[in-house]
Amino acid sequence: MTKRAGVIGHPLGHTLSPALFNAAFEAAGIDATYEAWDTTPDTLEGRLDALRGGDFFGANVTIPHKQAVVPFLDGTSETASKIGAVNTIVHADGKLSGHNTDVTGFARSLREDAGFDAKRKKTMLLGSGGAARAVALALMEAGAEVIFVMARKPRNLDKMAVEMKPLTPTGTTITWAYWGDGSYLRMCNEADLIVNCTPIGTAGSDTAAQSPVAADLMQPRTVFFDLVYNPAETPFLAAAKSRGAQAIGGLGMLVYQAAESFKLWTGQDADTAKMRDAALAALKA
Repeated sequence: MTKRAGVIGHPLGHTLSPALFNAAFEAAGIDATYEAWDTTPDTLEGRLDALRGGDFFGANVTIPHKQAVVPFLDGTSETASKIGAVNTIVHADGKLSGHNTDVTGFARSLREDAGFDAKRKKTMLLGSGGAARAVALALMEAGAEVIFVMARKPRNLDKMAVEMKPLTPTGTTITWAYWGDGSYLRMCNEADLIVNCTPIGTAGSDTAAQSPVAADLMQPRTVFFDLVYNPAETPFLAAAKSRGAQAIGGLGMLVYQAAESFKLWTGQDADTAKMRDAALAALKA
């Protein structure tokens, strides 16, 4: 029986996940297909119920459902429970478990692609959704000194901050402010790392031409990391480069978190080189 998996989100636009996973399945000799499932909030429960069918490995979950899927699952991993966000659903014997591979995916890309060690560093996150929670946990585990979270939605930001504060280890401070606050300008000056965890700058979106941080607020000594991977060079990254700063796109994190999902479904290591090649080809197309 051909197994099935896919990505659940809305709107999905030009997702690279099918190219990544179909390349991984082919490289591993696994008879499986991966699809894009554009799922509106009112059809989410039905979509998840369908995953309980015997031919499903499970699914990946993206904006805006990473937190919304949790009540419909039979359980969540320790990491997913900590941050209250799921990006991978695993089906086994009719049961659905939620996992979060964004944490390890981001940590690996930060280490391997950016060559950045967050220990005792000052970091700033833009956004307060599921991706920001995963990045915050990865930075806590890496021993960051400060994790400063900046977001436009006060309710989401307050909820994230309250829920993540108890997870903060000794030596790490998590603090937050609303967009454009005076402390935002100070942190733009002081941060060793700034991570865009919002969809701002995504190709084909209303914000495709925008950067969440103005170029004149960017310091050349800061590392800028954008979780957005389409386009390969977002306005945020282009602005950072114009200031002589190091700029890292989200493709590496996408590949590494996908490889973790692949292992959860199949028990096998994914060929990350083939996945990256497939993603790059899909981006060019």
